[in-house]
Amino acid sequence: MTKTGGGPRPRGAWWREGAVTATAFVLCLLGGVVQVDDTLTAPPAAAYVIAVVSCAVLPLRRRAPLAALAATTASGVLVAPLGLLLSPLIVAPALITAYSYALTARTERRAAGAVLGTSVVLLVASTPLFGGVSWQDASRMGSVAAFPLMAGVLGHSVRNRRAYLAAVEERARRAEESRDGEARRRVAEERVRIARELHDLVAHQITLANAQATVAAHLFDIRPEQTRKSLRELVETTGHALDELRSTVGLLRQSGDTAGPAEPAPGLSRLPALLASFRGAGLEVSVEQEGTARPLAPGVDLTAYRIVQEALTNVTKHAATGTARVHLVWSRDRVTVTVADDGEGAGAVAVHSRPPGYGLIGMRERVTAAGGQLSAGRRPEGGFLVCAELPLPPARSGGAS
Repeated sequence: MTKTGGGPRPRGAWWREGAVTATAFVLCLLGGVVQVDDTLTAPPAAAYVIAVVSCAVLPLRRRAPLAALAATTASGVLVAPLGLLLSPLIVAPALITAYSYALTARTERRAAGAVLGTSVVLLVASTPLFGGVSWQDASRMGSVAAFPLMAGVLGHSVRNRRAYLAAVEERARRAEESRDGEARRRVAEERVRIARELHDLVAHQITLANAQATVAAHLFDIRPEQTRKSLRELVETTGHALDELRSTVGLLRQSGDTAGPAEPAPGLSRLPALLASFRGAGLEVSVEQEGTARPLAPGVDLTAYRIVQEALTNVTKHAATGTARVHLVWSRDRVTVTVADDGEGAGAVAVHSRPPGYGLIGMRERVTAAGGQLSAGRRPEGGFLVCAELPLPPARSGGAS
């Protein structure tokens, strides 16, 4: 099968080409019926020659529009020398190729207009060169000149319309791809956020439960009362863990906005309760503050709380020590949250020598998202230190600095 434009031509296109060619052939013969003396006769042999030659190139007008236009123009120039009457009917193939050339030309608009103008001049110039020009001849020449120009304008308009529609479709396709990419990016960010929240929640509660269970097992035989206390605290801890997990999963399962009031996100105001939970698990935590505390943005407040929570959780899980220190320093434009321990045992050294886990990764992501900086590593004098610098909102005039 013949290929056009790098692919097979649809079967329906051959029927259209045949219909166009047959119509042009009939119009050419009808143009040959009218003689110069305005009488009607059967089409002479010259009319058949013009029709055959000019229509034979019509199927090539899409692949070679300029060559097809040149061939049909040359056939139209031969109309007057062969004794036929120049009319829009007999130059119908030239009108069709003028439309196709304007529709498919790859040149600039001025160049395409010059080509069409040259074709029109050649068509109408043959009549005065081979005989006198009457008023009837002048009117026919005007119509012959007008029709190719109108065909060219129509072809150019259709071409611009197609280019506009193609540009609109391309913009729509790119916009759809951009929306899909943005949706994928947001889904990925939400997955990371959910994973970070679940890690902070589960790691904290499970670590406390593990520490309380360890204490209960250690004191089971020698201090039964203390064992019962540890078990009660273990029940409370696991109950809080289940409640928070149920709340988190409930939020994830919601398909729309909830009508009920949402529980406020934790912040530094809940730090005493957080430290009490660690003390109940056997970790003594001291707190120091420097400067005047100021209200934090909700995101920064949550980040500061999670930094303390995750750092103390790591101390409970990994450091061979029972003490830790939390230090809050408030300055003019930032708050510095520091959590340090003195874990001198082999367990602390071994654990802190491992590659960073998800806890440190999550802390770094939180601090970076809040516009701050995080540093974490072993201290030269022993133990581990986590330090986060978080931005503060500008202080109001006359307020605390």
